[in-house]
Amino acid sequence: MSGANCAIILALVLAVTAACGLGRRWRFGAALVVLAGFVVLVTPEPSVVRAATMATIVLLAGAMGRPGRGLPALALAGIALLVADPWLSRNYGFVLSVLATLGLLVLTIPLARRLRRWLPAPVAAVLAIPLAAQLACQPVLVLLSPTLPAYGVPANLLAAPAAPIATIAGLAACLLLPWLPWLAVPLVWLAWLPATWIAAVAITTAGLPGSSLPWLGGPLGVGLTLACTAGILTMLPERRPGRRQAVLRIVSGAVLCLAAGCTVGAMVGTGLGRAAVFPANWQIAACDIGQGDAVVVRDGDQVALVDVGPDPALLTGCLGELDVDRVDLLVLTHYDLDHVGGLDAVIGRVDTALVGPPENAQDARLHAELSRGGATVAQTARGDHGVLGGLAWDVLWPVRGADELATGNAGSVTIRFEGRGVRSIFLGDLDEEAQSALLAEGPIGAVDVVKVAHHGSGDQSAALYAELGASLGLVSVGADNGYGHPTRSLLELLRSAGTALVRTDRDGLAVVAPTGAGPAGARAGAALRVWTEKVPGAG
Repeated sequence: MSGANCAIILALVLAVTAACGLGRRWRFGAALVVLAGFVVLVTPEPSVVRAATMATIVLLAGAMGRPGRGLPALALAGIALLVADPWLSRNYGFVLSVLATLGLLVLTIPLARRLRRWLPAPVAAVLAIPLAAQLACQPVLVLLSPTLPAYGVPANLLAAPAAPIATIAGLAACLLLPWLPWLAVPLVWLAWLPATWIAAVAITTAGLPGSSLPWLGGPLGVGLTLACTAGILTMLPERRPGRRQAVLRIVSGAVLCLAAGCTVGAMVGTGLGRAAVFPANWQIAACDIGQGDAVVVRDGDQVALVDVGPDPALLTGCLGELDVDRVDLLVLTHYDLDHVGGLDAVIGRVDTALVGPPENAQDARLHAELSRGGATVAQTARGDHGVLGGLAWDVLWPVRGADELATGNAGSVTIRFEGRGVRSIFLGDLDEEAQSALLAEGPIGAVDVVKVAHHGSGDQSAALYAELGASLGLVSVGADNGYGHPTRSLLELLRSAGTALVRTDRDGLAVVAPTGAGPAGARAGAALRVWTEKVPGAG
């Protein structure tokens, strides 16, 4: 809204100075000073700088008695800013700001004229404004996110009337607060009302079913978006069509039908179809976060997360897909980057964190970050136990007080969950020596699900996997990882143990659910339902 905000402020300043009887040049001089202060106040982000530069050009033209036309002003502002900083051409905020303004200047009147054939003139004019901006920006928005905002235009229609009130009241409050706080506070509350309305519109429309329609990404998606935009403009009649226009409309209609068919098909396949088969009672989910570990365990609204993967963005995407907002129990098995690199995604969202002994100051800083975010951080070892909803958990490794095999891969915190008909164990990156030592501490018993150690490396204990006898083995591994994970020896080992394999590099996100809700403490051997994001060629 930066351009609209600048326009509101300048219109107000020009009206006040004109009422005070100031001459034209004084009026425009005052407007320039206020505009500069406004940019400083809201911070000079690229979209704000674009709006302010364009407004400055229009003001200077007016001060010289020349008409301030929008399209030349936009072109001159864009050229001047790109000459001053060529890297702005790669800034999405700047590009979208320019395109939105271009759409308003070029498309609004033609769209309004065409829409008047079906709608009353005032309604057509109001609808044409957000529609023009949306059409102009959509090819670039597809590069940011390969989706179409189904409710973008109505959301802008609902939010736009609140912008002038929020802008004027908010600016007045900012200016008065240091000097007249008793007058500024009511203005803050007044600005809060329209600002809250805008936020409510955004949150509500984003949460509606089908708010983001799937679309092609990359250059192909941009090309298809441009073709559909041209098709929409062609399909909207302005006058009686001739033969040439009739042909163009037929072609445009075909393009739009093809795009609509692809969108509906993608919605059915990835949206409705997925919702129909995704197990609502899932208990374990292995995130597809590349070469690293991030596995979610859930019972009802209680959530545990074992490791956070290498990248906060990938973990954020997975947790959003699983509708996980808060983590009741975080387990950091050890401090390799592929297990702790994504920690920023959950800082401030964790209640309790179980960690192994830190190896250096950098590891200790992770504990401090979790604590500052409100988490209770506890160094854990064998014998620790607790509950997660209806699931019981206990830590099997490392052994408290042992100096050997206590850090690094060998010291990976190993945790077991049991309940609701499923028994599972998470082995971190334990190597063969540590696995043998774990087995020597006492019998573990059979499990239903094992998170395979170290992404399926060859450094494994056949005796441990035979002891576990898991029905399902989850391997969190990155495609083309360069390590050869999962190794052929590991695959043979799981086959010998009768353990079926699910791997995130080929299967994507993998979700495990019990076929029935059993009581807490039910022994292993339950039938499992497994859902995977991708369907591998093997079936």
